[in-house]
Amino acid sequence: MLLCLAAWAIPGAAHLWLGRTAKGLAFLIALPLMFAIGLAIGGRLFPFNLSEPLVGLAAVADVGIGVPYFVATALGLGAGQVRVVTYEYGNAFIIVAGLLNLLVVIDAYDVALGRKP
Repeated sequence: MLLCLAAWAIPGAAHLWLGRTAKGLAFLIALPLMFAIGLAIGGRLFPFNLSEPLVGLAAVADVGIGVPYFVATALGLGAGQVRVVTYEYGNAFIIVAGLLNLLVVIDAYDVALGRKP
């Protein structure tokens, strides 16, 4: 469980912990960078709004990136600028970064259990 929590909180941390340095560094650089690009081009961090299911799902995907989400929220980033041409691209970058990090968590779990060589 601790490994999965580390993998979620800091993208690539679990792979570094497991000795998969190249993969860990790739995830550590690529996923937060993708998240940051999404914020930089006007993407939005969606609120947890259960009355709108797609907004709620997007919020879960946003939190999937781990600590960078909380840092961005604390800094007041991710308000989203609907009038910006790149708004939807920014949303896609943020959401996909979170979802990819969740896949990285699953991959680290499989590696730790010996399911993957």
